[in-house]
Amino acid sequence: MKKAATSREWLLLVYRVPSEPSTRRVQIWRKIRNLGGLFLQHSVCILPATPRHERELRKLEHEIAREDGGQAHLFLSVTLGRAEALEALFKGERDDEYEEIIQRCREFLVEIEQETRKKHFSFAELEENEVDLAKLENWFSKVRQRDFFGASKLAEAESLLQQCHDRLTGFSERVFRWTDQNAFDAPSIPAVKPKRRRPVGGR
Repeated sequence: MKKAATSREWLLLVYRVPSEPSTRRVQIWRKIRNLGGLFLQHSVCILPATPRHERELRKLEHEIAREDGGQAHLFLSVTLGRAEALEALFKGERDDEYEEIIQRCREFLVEIEQETRKKHFSFAELEENEVDLAKLENWFSKVRQRDFFGASKLAEAESLLQQCHDRLTGFSERVFRWTDQNAFDAPSIPAVKPKRRRPVGGR
């Protein structure tokens, strides 16, 4: 059968594992999600057919069948017709993740603005902000890697992340200037204890 011009090859993994321990089922689910896999239904997932995805799913198939006492079957599948509907599902899941990153970036920018307004120019604050931004960048990198079809919120997340980077650069310059200006008047500088923040997530 001749494939339509917009058809696409997919890797389809169908598996079943024992109900206990439940932690193992969660681990398998997480591995598939970290690859960017889309669950069509319970224990049935799909990924674009690439050498990397095939390697990872073959390893997982082996683990499930040989180590977990379950059953797993990996298929190479082709959509009969247009693949846009499946691609839209992948894009929707990535947009959900980008939206989380967008919200955290906005919170980060507000935090920097508040610290600047209150003149909380301490190295402790700077270090905490650097750690938070590094987590955001790592999270974005992982989501970007599994964004196979260019989700609509990619550009917004990328832009906000760059704003966070630029704003932190400006904040760090203020910290260094503040430190230099008050180097010989340290007792007059109020100690600022870093605030507890909502942890930056990652997937």
